[in-house]
Amino acid sequence: MAEFALCLTHDVDRPYKTYRAIYDALNERDPSQLAAFRPGHNPYWQFESLMALEDDLGVRSAFYFLSEPGLPNRPFRQWCNPRYWIEHLGRYDVESTDLTNIIQALDAGGWEVGLHGSFDSFDDRERLADEKAKIERALGHEVTGGRQHFLNLTPGKETWGHHRAIGLNYDSSLGSSTEYGFQHGYEPLRPFDDEFVVFPLTAMETALVEDGNFEAAWDACESLLAEAADNDAVMTVLWHPRLLSDDFPGYRELYRRLIERALELGAWVGPPGDLYERLDDPKVGAIEA
Repeated sequence: MAEFALCLTHDVDRPYKTYRAIYDALNERDPSQLAAFRPGHNPYWQFESLMALEDDLGVRSAFYFLSEPGLPNRPFRQWCNPRYWIEHLGRYDVESTDLTNIIQALDAGGWEVGLHGSFDSFDDRERLADEKAKIERALGHEVTGGRQHFLNLTPGKETWGHHRAIGLNYDSSLGSSTEYGFQHGYEPLRPFDDEFVVFPLTAMETALVEDGNFEAAWDACESLLAEAADNDAVMTVLWHPRLLSDDFPGYRELYRRLIERALELGAWVGPPGDLYERLDDPKVGAIEA
C-alpha cells in the first residue's frame, strides 16, 4: 500500500500564445515575441513536451480543458468588462482538429482528460453540462472530473451539486492560487456523504514560486511532500502547461523534481481520476495497493 498520494493536474487555460505575444513584444521591447504567430511556432503548446516528461518518469496526470464562451455568446453588459475580452482573446475550441487530436492522444496514452469549467459556469448547471458534452464529443467518451476556472466555487455546496448532477465523480477546485498547504485536511472530502469526492488543491505552481525564487519553492515542495508522507495524505498539485515553456524558466525543472522526490518517498503518483477508482472506502478515502 502506498504511504501517500500525489495527484498531478494541468488546467489548459491558454494553449496558444495570442494577445500575450503582443503584450510581451511591447513590454519587453522584443519583436521576436511575435514569432508566436508564425505557423508551427507556439511556445504555449506544451502537450507533447509534458507527455514526454511524465512518460520518462513513468507517471500520468490529468488535463482539464476549457470551453470559454466568446463575447457574441455573452450578455451585452459583459462586453465592457476587460476580463471577458481577455477570456475571449485567449479562448480555444476543444472541437478544433488540433485540440481534438491532442485530447485523443492524451486519452490513448493513459492520461486523464477532464472538464475545466468556464469562468461563470460555477453557478450555471446548464452551462457546465454543455461544456462537459463538448469535451466528451472531442474525447469520444465521458469525463469524470475536473476543476473550475480561477477555482470559482459558490459559498455553499451548489457548484459541487451541479458537478454531481451532470455526472462528474470528483472536483478539485477547493484551494488557493496564492497560498499552499493542507488547509482542507489530508484526505479527499465527501461533501454529500456519497460517492462524489473533492480533492482539495494543495499547491498551484505560481503560489510556490515567489519573486522567482525557485530554491525556496523547492524547499516548500519538499516540506509538503514530507508532510504528506507523515500523514498518509492525498496531495494535489496544479501546473499550467504554458509555464513549462521557455517563457517561464524554472517551472519545468521544479515539476520534474517534485515528481522524482515523491516517487523516492514511495508515493502513488497519477491523475485524480485514477486515484478515485482506488479509494477503497467512500467515508475514509484510503488508498488501495
